[in-house]
Amino acid sequence: MENPTDENQLNIELPEELAEGAYVNLALIAHSPSEFVMDFIRILPGIPKGKVKSRVVMTPDHAYRLLQALQENVQRYEDSFGPINKDGGDGGFQFPMSYNGPIGEA
Repeated sequence: MENPTDENQLNIELPEELAEGAYVNLALIAHSPSEFVMDFIRILPGIPKGKVKSRVVMTPDHAYRLLQALQENVQRYEDSFGPINKDGGDGGFQFPMSYNGPIGEA
């Protein structure tokens, strides 16, 4: 008989080309009735054009689970390291939100 914990384990593979990750400093989120689309973007100082480094598409229920997981992990982070500086720690810089990307439709 199988070990009951074995059937609950998830084996996740991280391909080498993704293991390093991609630095992003802006996320734009759109949605439709059936999905959320999240574009993760890197904007560099002095360069007027940002570049989407990754796009993630998920169902609304998965987006909600992601929200819950982020809230839990932010709380754990703050418990360990103290409050996160909510103004970004860069003197209050705000990215311009005049993004003319796609409207929240699938």
